[in-house]
Amino acid sequence: MDIIAAIATGSAASAIGIVRISGADCFSACGHVFRAANGKPFHAQEPRKLVMGDLLDCEGRRIDRGMAVRFPAPNSYTGEDSAEFHCHGSPVVLRELLSALFAAGARQAGPGEFTKRAFLNGRLDLTQAEAVVDLIDAETAAAARNAAAQLDGGLRRRLEPIQEALLDIVSRFYAVVDYPDEDIEDVHPREIAQALVSAEDALTYLLAACKRGQVLKSGVRTAIMGLPNAGKSSLLNALAGYDRAIVTDIPGTTRDTVEESALCGGVLLRLIDTAGLRETEDTVEQLGVERSRRAMANAELILLLSDDAVHPERPRPRKHWEDFRRLLWEVSKTGKPWIYVATKRDLSGQVAGSIGMIGDADWNGPAAYVSLSAKTGEGLEDLEDAVSALFPAGDPGETGSLLTDRRQEDAARRARDALRRGRAALTGGLTPDTVLTDVEEALDALGELTGRTAKEEIVSRIFSRFCVGK
Repeated sequence: MDIIAAIATGSAASAIGIVRISGADCFSACGHVFRAANGKPFHAQEPRKLVMGDLLDCEGRRIDRGMAVRFPAPNSYTGEDSAEFHCHGSPVVLRELLSALFAAGARQAGPGEFTKRAFLNGRLDLTQAEAVVDLIDAETAAAARNAAAQLDGGLRRRLEPIQEALLDIVSRFYAVVDYPDEDIEDVHPREIAQALVSAEDALTYLLAACKRGQVLKSGVRTAIMGLPNAGKSSLLNALAGYDRAIVTDIPGTTRDTVEESALCGGVLLRLIDTAGLRETEDTVEQLGVERSRRAMANAELILLLSDDAVHPERPRPRKHWEDFRRLLWEVSKTGKPWIYVATKRDLSGQVAGSIGMIGDADWNGPAAYVSLSAKTGEGLEDLEDAVSALFPAGDPGETGSLLTDRRQEDAARRARDALRRGRAALTGGLTPDTVLTDVEEALDALGELTGRTAKEEIVSRIFSRFCVGK
């Protein structure tokens, strides 16, 4: 492969900047841009040990004083000769150093090309490569821990026994067919059935935990719904920890959806503050109400807010309760999990009777009732408990073995479905060679998951998600 190079740190000025290079004979190019203080040529420097020296531009002029380290193949990240230069994080210095490497024979690395080479050279499987970008994008400590464990091979170790058991069945069958005169033990239907059941159970377990993996990685799309002035924007601000949305006493202040991410009960919520749902003649507010309904339709969790505080001097008009009943019905009919949130708890310890409206037998009731004050923070811990109960963290032993994206889920599901068809065919009395067609289909799907049989377009699509320099 040719020599690639890229700036591995951000484009903004920083204390430290890193430039990476990888490829056969890249140490020769490194010798053109780095002059070690110890006087040794770059290729003679001790592996995996930082060395002080001068960083040079295309004309051989010093542009900075920094450190360099070389990683000879195959014991490097990419599996081929590679090196890093650590200098001051001036964008000018980094660009000059990169230009000098280009002049010495390197080319600009594409997005994720270093990690792609690690995959192609057998240093990582595809699940580990995907864990790299998951670790970079992690927004919670739990997501980072799962990605780090997956990078260490957690998911691969779960899948390898499944693949090996199925490969053993297939290889033994074909060995018996191709070499009938050899003393090779035949594969009995009972043995095939046991292997299929064991593999299917393992994949079913992984798929059952898939939702937790996707929540861990991407969070939960959460729509904050309610009538105007129910406290939706105040709750968004309280969960976000700063004034993200405008809050006033005027009903209908929020005209458009406002989005923010926040941790709630250890769960990453992708919060969407919506316009209050009510009948209105205001054209702009009508558009906001339509967007609110779309947000509710696309949500994975709904927080239905109601200003239930009792105001003796301001009794609620009949239309308020009619509008709230209509909203209750809309939320319950979505089939999504939802939490009833009584707001403005600081105004009164009592609540009005709107909770009693949730009594129709055909309604999907809330997962929890919570009373809180976004202003004082009282009751927010109850909301955190309700959210964490809906999206539990799961068994700590699963860390690193969770399927975290749709591609992985799809491949695992196709593998399991193929095994189910094979088991049904075996039970129905079909011959082992017919059953093995389904087993091979399952192996192909598992190969896509780990990268053993992944097609080039799948690999390219995965690495296109990476930033340049990784």
